[in-house]
Parts: sequence; structure tokens; C-alpha cells
Amino acid sequence: MKNEKILREISARMLQTNEMNLSKFACHSNDAFRKIEEKDFDVRFPFAVDRDRIVYSGAYRRYQGKTQVFSFANMIDEEMSNRSIHTTYVSQISRTIGKMLGLNLELIEAIALGHDLGHTPFGHDGEKALSKCCEKHEIGRFYHNIESMHIVDNISRQGRGLNLTFQVRDGIISHDGEVHNQMLKPNLHKTEKDIDLYISEKMEGKNPGWMPFTMEGCVVRISDTIAYIGQDIEDAIRYDILKREELPKDCVEVFGDRNSTIIDRLVKSVAIESFEKDYVGFDNETSDSLLKLKKFNYEKIYTNKKVKQANSVIYRSMDLLFDKYLDDIKNCNFESKIFKHFLNHKNENYLNQFNDAEKVRDFIATMTDRYFNEEAKNLLLPGRYF
Repeated sequence: MKNEKILREISARMLQTNEMNLSKFACHSNDAFRKIEEKDFDVRFPFAVDRDRIVYSGAYRRYQGKTQVFSFANMIDEEMSNRSIHTTYVSQISRTIGKMLGLNLELIEAIALGHDLGHTPFGHDGEKALSKCCEKHEIGRFYHNIESMHIVDNISRQGRGLNLTFQVRDGIISHDGEVHNQMLKPNLHKTEKDIDLYISEKMEGKNPGWMPFTMEGCVVRISDTIAYIGQDIEDAIRYDILKREELPKDCVEVFGDRNSTIIDRLVKSVAIESFEKDYVGFDNETSDSLLKLKKFNYEKIYTNKKVKQANSVIYRSMDLLFDKYLDDIKNCNFESKIFKHFLNHKNENYLNQFNDAEKVRDFIATMTDRYFNEEAKNLLLPGRYF
């Protein structure tokens, strides 16, 4: 009892110090709430608990084996970006912005570290291939942000989920670095019903307007773009599909031609434009130039033939593996990896709540590039010797 009293005093002092430094637009730790209330005392604040649960999850550990943009490139060059590096950059950038704006850094960090947990092997190419399989088997489209929340809600800890706060879960599902927004203003009236409606509409192929619940979620969403836009250029130069002098001159005039200068301009723009405001955004010039740079990256990097040359292999093997695992479940092939490495480690709630195609979707989404590649080889070249 004496030790707990001391810990409660420490926690109270920490909270008081933390709250004094928060902006009036920040989300306070006392505002955190969960689907399942937890009554046990923890010296950490709720968002710090969420961050730690994410960091110690299996899905977080698999980040390092997942593609960012360039599939199979890490097998050749280990300095190429992967999902783990990208997530670290998002966390660092969003915390920098959050500190300048007086926001809750523990909430920011938890959202940032968890925002890509549902990414498939082989990045967005793998995501599109898996989505095609999901549509084929009538379980809706696949989106990694939805799968990220599915992981923390229904897959982690043998299917019990992590029981994260609403604010962190909303931030995870609300990130979308593909959409260009000059300004993000939190929707303070969102509920679980809104999230459920968003998921159903997205999986049907609709494109609902969607803003994070908190300023912190807005910061992570805008930082996602800041983290990848310049780094993808550096990786493309390293991968020899782009030369630095090819960067659009008007963008170079605004951002410079290095990832460091691009990040510097974008972070400062957000800080200046968003200071003491109830939204997060860029100034007009920065936003316009960022949009031009996104279009440049799309044309020169993301649709480059060298980048996309693995697509036929990814799509074909994704379809074959999906069908194989479905057959394995139907035929009770308990020697299959989907049983040995996934279903045998899930509780009855998960096993009874989701159909076979959804279970296959979840298993494939958890895979690293290497694991997927080995499973494809085992399917296509059974009994091979090394």
C-alpha cells in the first residue's frame, strides 16, 4: 500500500506538469477512454500504456520485414527504407511538430507507431493485390489503415486485442498519406458508430470524407506525408531510377533537393500555419509545391517500370496463396502455416467471429516480405532442396 501511494503521488505530479504545458487544443490524458474500462492503477498515462502495448506487439516487430516502396530491394541494399524506418520517421516528425504546438506527445507517439501495423508485405502493391483477392471472395476491399485497427482490436494477443483508447484507435484508422490536404481540422464529435460506418463505406469502395478525432491525429496524418515524400526520392536515387537533377525546379526552389531540406520546410510551415489554431496545415505556397512533388513522385517513382516489375509475381502469388489457405482451412490441413502460425494461436472469439476468407486476409496481412516469399516458393516449388 505504501509503495502504491508513492507511485500515485509520482503519477499525479507528472500529470500536473504535463497538463501545464499542453495547448488548449491538445487532447488531455484524463480524456482518454477505452471500449473496456481498466480499473487497475498504472503509473503511466493511458496513451503511454497504448504506445507500449503497440511497441511490444508482434505486428510492430514485423515492421522491419515489410516493404515501404521498393519490393525486394532490401534483399539487395539493407539501407533502403522499410516500414519500420518509415514509422520511426513519422513518430519523430510528428513529435517535433506536436511539441511546437503544445500537443500531447504520448498520444502522438502511440498513433504514429501504430498507424501502419496493418500494412501487407510488398507495400501498396501488396495491398492492392490482397484487396483484389478480398473482393474476389466477397469480403470487401482491403485497406491497411482499417486492417491496422483490426489488428489492435481483434488480432493481437491471441485475438483479445490491445484494448487501446478511442483516441489512439481513431488516429490509427484516420491516417491517409495518399490524400492531399492543405488543412486538417479534427472532428470532435466522432463516435464508434462513425468509425463502423466509415469502415463499411470504404470496404464497399466509397470514399467518405474523414478527419481525425484529435489534433494529435491530424499531426500524425500530415507527418506521414512529410516522412515519405523526400525519403522516397532519396531511395529512388539510391535505387538508380531517378537523378537528383531531375527534380522539378520550382519545387527545388521551395524545398531544396534533399530530404532534410524538404522535411525542414514542411515542418516549419506546419508549425507556423498551425500555431495557436484549432487545425493543422500548410501555407499556400508550401501546399501547392507539395502537391506538385507528390505528382512528380507518382509519375517518376511509384509507377516506374523498374518499381512495378515485381507486380505480376506479387499478384499471381497472392492469388495462389489466398486460395491455398482457404482450401487448407476447408480441408482441416493442420500442417498448413495458417494453422501452425496463426489460427492455433487465436482464441474462440476470433475464430467464431470471422469467416474463412477474413482469416486468410488477416494471416497474409501479417506476413513480412520474406515470409510471404518463402510460402510462395514452397507452394510453387514443393520439396525443393537447399
